[in-house]
Amino acid sequence: MSTLVITNAAIAIVDAAGTEHRDGHLVATDGVITAVGAGPAPATSDDARVIDGRGCLLTPGLVNTHHHLFQWATRGYAVDQTLFEWLTTLYPIWAGIDEETVGAAATAGLAWLARSGCTTTTDHHYLFPRGGGDLLGSTVDAARRVGLRFHPTRGSMDLGRSQGGLPPDHVVESLDTVLTASAEAVQRFHDPAPGAMVRVAIAPCAPFTVTRDLLTESARLARDLGVRLHTHIAETIDEDEFCRQRFGCTPVAYLDRLGWLGEDVWLAHGIHLDDAAIARLAETGTGVAHCPSSNARLGAGTARVHDLLLAGVPVGLGVDGAASHEAGRLVEELRQATYAARGRVDHRGLAGPRALTVRQSLAMATIGGARCLGRADEIGSLEVGKRADLALWRLDGLAHTGIDDPVAALVLGAAPALELLAVDGRVVVERDVLSTVDEDQVVTELRRACARLRP
Repeated sequence: MSTLVITNAAIAIVDAAGTEHRDGHLVATDGVITAVGAGPAPATSDDARVIDGRGCLLTPGLVNTHHHLFQWATRGYAVDQTLFEWLTTLYPIWAGIDEETVGAAATAGLAWLARSGCTTTTDHHYLFPRGGGDLLGSTVDAARRVGLRFHPTRGSMDLGRSQGGLPPDHVVESLDTVLTASAEAVQRFHDPAPGAMVRVAIAPCAPFTVTRDLLTESARLARDLGVRLHTHIAETIDEDEFCRQRFGCTPVAYLDRLGWLGEDVWLAHGIHLDDAAIARLAETGTGVAHCPSSNARLGAGTARVHDLLLAGVPVGLGVDGAASHEAGRLVEELRQATYAARGRVDHRGLAGPRALTVRQSLAMATIGGARCLGRADEIGSLEVGKRADLALWRLDGLAHTGIDDPVAALVLGAAPALELLAVDGRVVVERDVLSTVDEDQVVTELRRACARLRP
């Protein structure tokens, strides 16, 4: 039996009541939270590991609901282009990815996510060049090395340029290939057991890269296998126009028509949503992965997060692919989300500091993300019986001393150092240093991967 005890820390539980403690404790035994509350910790075994959290804020580990880990090897390309221009530039480069490249990129991206307080992350891998090797398996291996809870998706594209899609024909797959590979990925990696470290979802890329048949058959397959569904939707005006011209409706209406919306679905971006789309997402329990930095980097627009939350839509935060968000730090998305929501002015002229509170931002990054991934009963808050996925943030240095509210210090202040990051009670980061992988080796492997892809 292993026991981890954190004492003397400010604690944000992120439960339904908004419980917080200025000075509290948490106890985790064998990867499960067994006690949490104000004041000193109860007596534990003599061999328990005790962490003094004085000067720190303890929160649930952050949950990243959208990413493309392979893109970590292609940062800094097409930095002043729109989404469609950016994709057109990068597709030929990405056509050269292989198992070794993806493994190096995924390890680097996951290590950096861990350094930014992330304990659970998704990955939307949708590009499978012929002869590239075991690309999905390389990302799963990387997550095991780094020690994060992992929700990879078997993505896909089957709508090449000759059929009116955006990607070149040589990087798309056939419908049968995609469905067979998706079923194999679930059989090989998906773990439905409580506390699982790996869960797989099925994820056609976007309406402008996949056919109607692929969307329909992927949904049928996912539901037959009992796994979740994911795709990009309503990211740009270009996509909205594409759907209206090709399908005669908005992107969300198109998905709805194909039976895609539901509590087993979360969608990336959701920027250009009308009132009817938001109402339908809320009615069906469909989640949204909000990626504020990537949205801004690509000039795609600002999502209606205030309206989504007000309607009851599950909303989580996402870093998105490193090629459209070079910083790649999940903790910084809390501030970015807050500022984007407060700075947004919609057709009703609504904006201001109550468009998104600092605690709503923290909730999106934790329990909101857990809801999107169907794991709110296991992670996302610091409650007894949940998994011990924890982030302990140091707030007593020059950057944060004097900020009276610890949650405000985390969300609005400079990104703090991590005193401790634990996943299932196992230490992944300690005193801002990775405990699971050698960062210098990760950098060396990544540098080689970048060089192999450079045009």
